[in-house]
Amino acid sequence: MIEAEWWEYDDAGELAEAVAGDVGFIIESALDARGQALVALPGGRTPIKAYEKLAKAKLKWKNVVIVPTDDRLVAVDSPLSNVAMLAKIFLPLGARVLPIGSTNDDYKAAGKAADARLQDLHWPPDLVLLGMGADGHTASIFPGPDFDEALNGPKARRAIGVKPDPLPKEAPVARVTLTKSAILSARSLAIMITGQDKRDVLETAIDQGASATTPIGRVLADCELPIDIHWSE
Repeated sequence: MIEAEWWEYDDAGELAEAVAGDVGFIIESALDARGQALVALPGGRTPIKAYEKLAKAKLKWKNVVIVPTDDRLVAVDSPLSNVAMLAKIFLPLGARVLPIGSTNDDYKAAGKAADARLQDLHWPPDLVLLGMGADGHTASIFPGPDFDEALNGPKARRAIGVKPDPLPKEAPVARVTLTKSAILSARSLAIMITGQDKRDVLETAIDQGASATTPIGRVLADCELPIDIHWSE
């Protein structure tokens, strides 16, 4: 059974403050314990305010490595690039922000390159923070020809190239994403979402467990960690 705790906030500002505080605490705890921290963070609009608040934390940022949970196969300076957004906020602090994807017509090869980059990092991540789309996708684990491999591929594989089917209208490109096993290997797992519609999707996915019809449900079904879910309307 999925063990999830919901944290509810009155508005987006309160949500951002809380998520920034939790992520900062996890990073600081990792730095204290091991002298370094590795976190995987999502792109999208929802977490930007939380990241901006997190950036104000007085941490040893030069010992922090940040990777995107997924990215689109676009140029690193593209507005569709998740790593570009993360780099803009965290690189000036001295953090290492590692790209896992860039322009590549061969998305399978891009996935292998992303996996090789992640294999060079100390693992597991201290935190994987997930977002979720209204359709129930998380990271870039979408329905499509690569769905089963992203969920059930070799446990040692940390990233894979995927081509959603259908391609999302807002970003109709192939992607690279952390695999389910990479996500679930994290020392801490949290989800950040907004809106009642997404809450309904996530609650249904959790209730369905292994029989879930959405990617988020299929990912979380095998989670052995307690999950913190941060939500506001």
